[in-house]
Amino acid sequence: MNILIPFAGLSALPWKNGGGSTTTIAVGPPEAGFDDFDWRVSLATISEDGPFSRFPGVDRTLALVDGHGMTLDIDGSERVIICESGPVLAFDGDSEVVAKLNRGPTTDFNVMTRSDRCYHQFGRRRLNGKSRFVARADLTVMFLAEGETLEIASESERINMVRYDAVMFDPGTVWSLETTQALIFIVDIFYYSEEEEDE
Repeated sequence: MNILIPFAGLSALPWKNGGGSTTTIAVGPPEAGFDDFDWRVSLATISEDGPFSRFPGVDRTLALVDGHGMTLDIDGSERVIICESGPVLAFDGDSEVVAKLNRGPTTDFNVMTRSDRCYHQFGRRRLNGKSRFVARADLTVMFLAEGETLEIASESERINMVRYDAVMFDPGTVWSLETTQALIFIVDIFYYSEEEEDE
């Protein structure tokens, strides 16, 4: 089933350290917490410098949505700048990551998958006018990162999105996309088969 997730209906929760907040967009299984999710897609607002929470056994991707970004120190040996020219980072959730804001608060799109159960692929796509989209993963989440509106339609369904809305897709359906201008993030989530888990 294809599901529209309106951002206006979501609630932000403060971090334990008070340095920001997180808004869950979608999680599997539904109602899973931080200790038992297979995958999680969220928005995070970072309002002050400080460490990231660690998630052993989790693969993460972080993408800048709004603000001037930040500089990340990873495991004390690697420094990465997240900004408009380099807005996406994939990293190990067990890494020790400390963030320093570049110029004020930043909003980031966050994907997490538990590495022994599933994996994800992340893509960014700029839209202008009409285009086509087919969800090909076990589960796909499309997020409207920039742009006022985006209309997506299949032969049997029509969905209107505004900024920060998301849609969770089942695989296989062909969709037409129409917008004046937009940037979408596409998260493809693939579960391992029983044979792959045993290897």
